[in-house]
Amino acid sequence: MPQIDANGIKLEYEISGDPAAPPVLLIMGLGAQLTRWPEPFHRALSEAGFRVIRYDNRDVGKSTRMVQAGVPSLTRAALRSALGLPVRAPYDLGTLTADAVGLLDALGLGSAHVVGASMGGMIAQTLAAHHPGRVRTLISIMSTSGHRRLPQPSLGMRMALIRRPDPGAGRAQIIDATIALYRRLSSPGYPPDEPLMRALVTSDFDRGYYPPGSARQLLAIVASGSRVPILGRITAPTLIQHGADDPLIPVAAAHDLHHRIPGSRLEIFPGMGHDLPRGLVATLTGQIIDHMRRADAASAQATGAAVL
Repeated sequence: MPQIDANGIKLEYEISGDPAAPPVLLIMGLGAQLTRWPEPFHRALSEAGFRVIRYDNRDVGKSTRMVQAGVPSLTRAALRSALGLPVRAPYDLGTLTADAVGLLDALGLGSAHVVGASMGGMIAQTLAAHHPGRVRTLISIMSTSGHRRLPQPSLGMRMALIRRPDPGAGRAQIIDATIALYRRLSSPGYPPDEPLMRALVTSDFDRGYYPPGSARQLLAIVASGSRVPILGRITAPTLIQHGADDPLIPVAAAHDLHHRIPGSRLEIFPGMGHDLPRGLVATLTGQIIDHMRRADAASAQATGAAVL
């Protein structure tokens, strides 16, 4: 996969589909590599006539690792956040958004449809709010506004997210622990294919396992706080997709986003957790493709009317 200079770092990326087709930027979530987008998911978008761009956020996979920033104390950061105190971080969601803009610039793209999952949804929201001309449509999947009063995951779920295997643990133990976490996040109505999940986790481990980066990304989320003040600025046609049984970002967050983003469309999926289950991929991508096509058609019609 190629790398490109963007916002002062190197981002690993992959593009599929017709180079002349409308571009779609896929932004993955916390600690997740570009490979976490299910192959049927991004293939459906490219086969529908879109140019699909996936990339590793900074500190993940094969993109630049911010080694000099050190490993943060997430417990201390969580305590300060709970007390309403400022949290310092080597970078925040604004930086990750600037990375996405830098990638579009480096690829010579003025705008793109933007699809973000979980933390990627937070980045996508920030991108749409601060750079409206760069976002053709916004699709926010299993994400949140970050409003402090929203329901939170259970303490056990939060600890499972923060806890990492002992640094001295072997490859097999780390892979087993990662699979155990994914099981907790997975969709109860669409149980994962265990052999496939193990194969994907093993492949990701070998490609770019890097827990300090995940910790710094989590700190970036905590330090960035709520996006409530900026969500009303979003003008891009917005589709919000969320699982009714999400154990990490409870479904109330989707209703909150729908309330705060003008004209947004909300789709809730019973049985979906905090993942992109293969049993739902056709439905998810079908809605996304329809959403993007409608927006492109409306834009083309408006441009044509303006020319006439």
